[in-house]
Amino acid sequence: MKKLLTIISILFFLSVSARKIVVGSGQPVTSFKQAVSMANDKDTILLNAGVYREGNIAITKSISLIGIGDPVLDGEKKYEILTVSGKDITISGITFRNAGYSALNDYASIKIIDASNITVENNTIFNAYFAIHVSNTSYAVIRNNNIAGSPKSEQLTGNGIHLWKSNHALIDGNHVRGHRDGIYFEFVSFSTVQNNLSENNIRYGIHFMFSNDDVYFNNTFRKNGAGVAVMYSKKVNMEWNHFEENWGGSAYGMLLKDISDSYIQHNTFFKNTIGLHLEGTSRMEIRLNLFKENGWAIKVQASCEENNFHHNNFIGNSFDVGTNGTLVLNTFSHNYWDKYEGYDMNKDAFGDVPYHPVSMYSMIVEENPNSLILLRSFIVNLLDKAERAIPSLTPENLVDDRPMMKPNKL
Repeated sequence: MKKLLTIISILFFLSVSARKIVVGSGQPVTSFKQAVSMANDKDTILLNAGVYREGNIAITKSISLIGIGDPVLDGEKKYEILTVSGKDITISGITFRNAGYSALNDYASIKIIDASNITVENNTIFNAYFAIHVSNTSYAVIRNNNIAGSPKSEQLTGNGIHLWKSNHALIDGNHVRGHRDGIYFEFVSFSTVQNNLSENNIRYGIHFMFSNDDVYFNNTFRKNGAGVAVMYSKKVNMEWNHFEENWGGSAYGMLLKDISDSYIQHNTFFKNTIGLHLEGTSRMEIRLNLFKENGWAIKVQASCEENNFHHNNFIGNSFDVGTNGTLVLNTFSHNYWDKYEGYDMNKDAFGDVPYHPVSMYSMIVEENPNSLILLRSFIVNLLDKAERAIPSLTPENLVDDRPMMKPNKL
């Protein structure tokens, strides 16, 4: 009985000790900075509607900061707005605007450093250098934020959501646009990126560097400068994403550089200059994807090996596959190619004649890009048909021995 009374007393003390501090015009506390100074661990600060211009504010206590009626924290184009360090901190329902810029410091609307169990959700952030900057942090949740940058150049614009040396992060349901990279991961592991829209960014919709054991799925990357890049990483699962309308001289839906032991499946590559570009890539499973109306559906550099492309659909692309070498160490099988003109005499759903997806003309364009002006000319079509019948210039072993007669179910 005594033990039970002790537990009840502790719970009662904790419930009494956790306070709600209301901030705003007409309240006992009118300064946000004062409320943060007053707060103790487990307190909640309710920030009422209004514009608060109080410079940089540091949060190091385990508190919740909740906006009521869309309050605004304004950095006046001079200050980093919130600097967060600690654990068990929530920031929700606030508009951040006009964070400062510095050539020496990565100023952000919200900077999270040396922290754990941090939640940043349902906020609006605009006109920032970096919007949300996270470093050396575990178990961060960045969810349902609306982020809009003011794009200038790569050097003068930071990333929308930037993570460095972190783990077990969840990036979910954010809309990011107008930054250098929409989402940036460097040395980030065991993390998930899902349900985000990253569009109209100067460089990449998402940029992975040295980040292993991560998952990103059900995201849309649209109209970014160069699409998406995943570099120097391994064990990354990329599934159910949309890579759309990433056009330009060096643009692609997704670039893979020095990545291995990963999966790319159930994705849609639609209207990109290059749907999927692989360089120095090995042991990848690339399956059940749709490549539609791209310039090149896939470019596989000679430095790639042991990659398996199967059960994908290739529809309406100018070129199905491009390469810069003749030695091919990758396999293609059970793909549907809309340019395939073979037959199926035994009605087993597979073409009886192998399909060579690399056209002679694509090899010429690889060496001399100016020859692209001859695309869809009669003579080019004639030469390509002759090359498919008797391959001599294209890689002989880059072939799909079991092309599908009908599109795969993705």
